[in-house]
Amino acid sequence: MAESEAQKKLEKLFKIAFEKEASDLHLVPGYPPALRIERKLVFLEKEENLKEKEVEEIAFFLIPGDLKEKFLKEKDIDFSFEFKQKMRFRTNIFFQSGKISISFRVIPQRIKNLEELNLPKILKKFTTPSQGFVLVCGPASHGKSTTLAALLEEINQTRQVHIITIEDPIEFVFESKKALIEQREIGRDAKSFERALKATFRQDPDVIMIGEMRDLETIKTALSAAETGHLVFATLHTNSAAQTIHRIVDSFPAEQQNQIRNQLASSLYGIISLRLVPRIGGGLIPACEIMFNTPAIANLIRENKIHEIPNIIEISSKEGMISLEKYLANLVKEKKITFEEGLKYALDPKNFQERFK
Repeated sequence: MAESEAQKKLEKLFKIAFEKEASDLHLVPGYPPALRIERKLVFLEKEENLKEKEVEEIAFFLIPGDLKEKFLKEKDIDFSFEFKQKMRFRTNIFFQSGKISISFRVIPQRIKNLEELNLPKILKKFTTPSQGFVLVCGPASHGKSTTLAALLEEINQTRQVHIITIEDPIEFVFESKKALIEQREIGRDAKSFERALKATFRQDPDVIMIGEMRDLETIKTALSAAETGHLVFATLHTNSAAQTIHRIVDSFPAEQQNQIRNQLASSLYGIISLRLVPRIGGGLIPACEIMFNTPAIANLIRENKIHEIPNIIEISSKEGMISLEKYLANLVKEKKITFEEGLKYALDPKNFQERFK
């Protein structure tokens, strides 16, 4: 397959993915191309099974020249790219069973605002502080990056600040408006999250966004940044506010955990936990757990009573907090999702069911 043929094949598949509003596209030798549509994987049965050589040539057509050697050495690679200024993709190319496969995540060109994403207005509160730690968590492919982009774009449109993002790879591309935004990509612009994050202290940022906190040093530096006058956004693959706090604290050696609880209690601003739930009539709708770091929450963190945080969230609606179970129940009562879907996504099914008695 010549470069032009690879480009034609990709253009055709990207067009199908766009028309069907797919979130992902998978190219695996021996199978037809597959799309993820509303969380379900769908094979494009009208397309022929992909040949091993065909996928390999598409991969090498896509991989930037300076990264080809790295890919062959490390056996997988992450990067993002824009296709004909129409579509943007986060791409992972990897070996499986000795063959090359490709996974594409579709990244919308336009950054949607919170209202367009069907997210509650209270989330705008996370964009207002001058300093603090804001964490967006949830399982993979449940809207963390999209929500984070909406929060940053809200700041971009309303505040005269300097925003630095550290990502692997860059997903949403921002255009500076009221804010000045600089985006650094690991591998291309910086060697590691830890190094890039430490460098921000010399770059005069007001807001720092870390694509994902992957290691102890990055978490430690992010906490320091939040303590020293910066508003820091980050994501974690955790299921709830309480689990997120546990994950951060447990990342540190036992002798440091008391100190980290104190740091977290003083620097944390809040946590958003997300789920994308199938909507009645088609599509997906977000459900959230929202926690703000009130004095009551901060005390529980300091005293290592993190298991009691869900109880505080439950009784703190005046402060803008809501449990995932209550949010899901509200969506059921508003006839936006079914009771069965709500039950499936609830962290505490019994708590969810009791709301309908």
